[in-house]
Amino acid sequence: MTFKTTLGLCAFSGAMALASMASAGPIDNACQKAGRASNPGTCGCIQQVADMTLSHRDQRRAASFFHDPDRAQEVRMSDRKSDSDFWDRYKNFAATAEGFCK
Repeated sequence: MTFKTTLGLCAFSGAMALASMASAGPIDNACQKAGRASNPGTCGCIQQVADMTLSHRDQRRAASFFHDPDRAQEVRMSDRKSDSDFWDRYKNFAATAEGFCK
């Protein structure tokens, strides 16, 4: 392994460690409170995906689904364009989290 490769791996590992120590976001908090994740790191992983794919406003809205799953169904079935646009972003987030946080 070359020095540059080793240095790159160390930098990547350091960045991931800092990301895991960052303050929890709304998705992580809701996930932890709901107690549905079998692995403690899963909620943090889902939050990282949320940080990459959703605005903070969308994250707060999605976090509400942990407390009120019926709300997700209401948004999904809504005729409002804003709800439809959010649902598209939410589906992308959910699919990405499912693949990334296995």
